Amino acid sequence: MARARREERPPGGLVLDIRGRPGPPPLRFEAADGRMLLRQGERPVLLGRVEPPREGLFVHRLDGYRSPLPPLRSALTRDPGRGLLDQYARWLEDSAHGPLHDSRWLLSEARSFPPYVWHHDFARGWPGIHLDWCGGGWQGVVPLRRLSPPDAPRVRAYRKHARDGTLAPVLLWWVSSFDGWLLLDGHDRAVAALAEGRDPVCLVLSRAPDDEAWRRTADEVTASHERRVADLADRPRPWADRQRATMERAYGDVMAWLPYEHAPTRSWPLPGGPAAWDELAARVMFECRSD
Repeated sequence: MARARREERPPGGLVLDIRGRPGPPPLRFEAADGRMLLRQGERPVLLGRVEPPREGLFVHRLDGYRSPLPPLRSALTRDPGRGLLDQYARWLEDSAHGPLHDSRWLLSEARSFPPYVWHHDFARGWPGIHLDWCGGGWQGVVPLRRLSPPDAPRVRAYRKHARDGTLAPVLLWWVSSFDGWLLLDGHDRAVAALAEGRDPVCLVLSRAPDDEAWRRTADEVTASHERRVADLADRPRPWADRQRATMERAYGDVMAWLPYEHAPTRSWPLPGGPAAWDELAARVMFECRSD
């Protein structure tokens, strides 16, 4: 399989420009009228329904999810660097179970999160959870399989690596419709790190804006910046030089980040529409409080 074109994105990240995969990927979201389905191949692995009026999301997961990465039979270094980023990227490109489709994708290292991400909004319950969007959004992590207990043999082995700083990163997927992340790989490693009082080291996969989209935004930002600079020049003030320097730094920061912002997670039409989702939800006894 042809490799994606890679773009450097310092620090701690790279961009995969995926081409030649126009159809729905193996791991994909399908949506219809406030309902969503995460499907892997033909197997449903997650159902979601928006709580009116967009106050949150009811989620129900099903057994059978498969990681897009091969089994990690030995611990990988905790310091990913470019080599480990490339390795995870190759695994994702070659996977028959992953989410990659034609787009620019950002794979980046994340060593720290706000405390609530892993210690409050890590969805440990199974199978049903509620993502609360009130009060500024959710921004937690949704596992795609049942979590092992902290004293499970595999988790105990990983806990030693967590203490030694040699635990391989977990793989997260930023999902815009969740306002949070899906845990794609490393469920036991995440449990082990948390049991040792540490946040898991993560590699985060997200869609990046296509060239046309971010360049269009860049043109709009540039036009606005030029108007503000011209207005400052027309009305000289004692602090104008300092204000201009601040504006230039802010403009440079925005322009540097634009190609790597999170783009919306793509979904495909749900075959059969809402009726098909409702039928499937009834079969798995998924109950929404809004029903």
